[in-house]
Amino acid sequence: MIQAPVFHVNGDDPEAVVRVAQLAFEFRERFHKDVVIDMVCYRRRGHNEGDDPSMTQPLMYNLIEAKRSVRKLYTEALIGRGDITEEEAEQLLRDYQERLERVFAETHAAQTSPIPVITSDSAAVSGIERPMAQRNDGMVNTPSTTAISAQTLAHIGKAFLNVPEGFTVHPKLKQLLEKRAQMSVDGGIDWGFGEIAAFGSLVMEGVPVRLTGQDSRRGTFVQRHAVFHDRKTGQEWAPLEHLSEDQAKLWIYDSLLSEYAAMAFEYGYSVEREEALVLWEAQYGDFADGAQTVIDTYLSSSEQKWQQRSSVVLLLPHGYEGQGPDHSSARIERYLQLCAEDNMTVARPSTPASYFHLLRRQAYAKPRKPRIAFTPKSMLRLKGATSDVADFVNGGFEPVLDDARVTDPGAVRRVLLHAGKIHYDLAAEQEKLPNAGDFALVRLEQYYPAPIGELQAVIGRYPNAELVWVQDEPENQGAWPFVNQELAKYCDRAIKVVSRPSSAATATGLPKRHAAEQTVLMDRAFAI
Repeated sequence: MIQAPVFHVNGDDPEAVVRVAQLAFEFRERFHKDVVIDMVCYRRRGHNEGDDPSMTQPLMYNLIEAKRSVRKLYTEALIGRGDITEEEAEQLLRDYQERLERVFAETHAAQTSPIPVITSDSAAVSGIERPMAQRNDGMVNTPSTTAISAQTLAHIGKAFLNVPEGFTVHPKLKQLLEKRAQMSVDGGIDWGFGEIAAFGSLVMEGVPVRLTGQDSRRGTFVQRHAVFHDRKTGQEWAPLEHLSEDQAKLWIYDSLLSEYAAMAFEYGYSVEREEALVLWEAQYGDFADGAQTVIDTYLSSSEQKWQQRSSVVLLLPHGYEGQGPDHSSARIERYLQLCAEDNMTVARPSTPASYFHLLRRQAYAKPRKPRIAFTPKSMLRLKGATSDVADFVNGGFEPVLDDARVTDPGAVRRVLLHAGKIHYDLAAEQEKLPNAGDFALVRLEQYYPAPIGELQAVIGRYPNAELVWVQDEPENQGAWPFVNQELAKYCDRAIKVVSRPSSAATATGLPKRHAAEQTVLMDRAFAI
């Protein structure tokens, strides 16, 4: 069924287990195929050493208690073959017990010593030698700039025109290759190429990039196309692997349909591979629920519990487009509820350039922190959601985006605070209004760590305006609980909310009802 050999081996025979493990390893190394080892064995002590499984499985454990242990069986086999004597076996057992006692004492001593202090000092992470500059909130060190040169951007775009000789591009993708080369020079950069530009520029700078997820090479929404397949032979071509001779490695894999296994592996990979940008992508944001154990136990609290740092990035598609409760929400509220003690960053970029700078900033950030990035769906191809070349060759990630269209801040009567896709809905609705100047649209690109100083500076420009948080999600979900609890206390005015009513489900499954709800949201947002 799985096209892999299965080796069955008796767990009571240690040498047979070693032989099978060696055979399985050699098979995998030679043929690059999966191998399964089925070790037939049993659990002697039940759930743990203090458990007594005979209370619920008496017949089975009567048999187990009558069995000699693997150590005794193997010792008798070695003595019987003349490999060791009984005296040597007894001495080995004593040595082993003494080692256990010694390690136990050392562990006990370590547990009673003072607990190491968790620090955000950049010196806490070593081995990454890159130019850094201190952020104004003092929490995270970032590179002095995440911008790249116009030449580098154009070079990445041109790479998509360097089709290998004899490679047959799928007819539907030929135009995409030309479009990427053009937008890298002329602008109008969409979300897909903004991400490609981040990956490409990083590997050219020597930063390895690794991305896994369900259908991530193409992209769930057919937006990424980081790997192309020959229409006739199936041969693969990844343009970002051919940017320069001395570039770092790029790995993009389509993972199996297991959020738990895939996310756990990438978390561990990011712990060990400090210099790499490691990303895991959910097919839809709420699919990450299948890996909730990894998020709760490791990603959100490993630094506080074990001083273990990870820089893994979770890409979670999130957006309300009338697709129902299982394809809308990435559960923003759950991640924000886990935020404390500077344990991770949570962001929701609204433009390709913002996403570009966010990824590059993550690759260079010290100390290393996990990052949750809520990514778009319909916004991937929204004409208004594009960025100019200037946005990539200048500046960096901005956690708060002010309304650049406002010419008279004193005349603004309502500031609509929001994040993500709803910005474009609000902007389109505002254009229809005769009193459009009464409103300012202020975007929150990063939720946590809360950009208090930046937000205070922006809303301070609008002294005569009331503050309203607008979101697609129900009132008990999305970012509002966090905004109301954590951000509101730092503002000089109360913050009202415009949202869907509180709901057990994340979204309606009826497109007509979704559209009606959206109309109500817009009416309430602009009702003065």
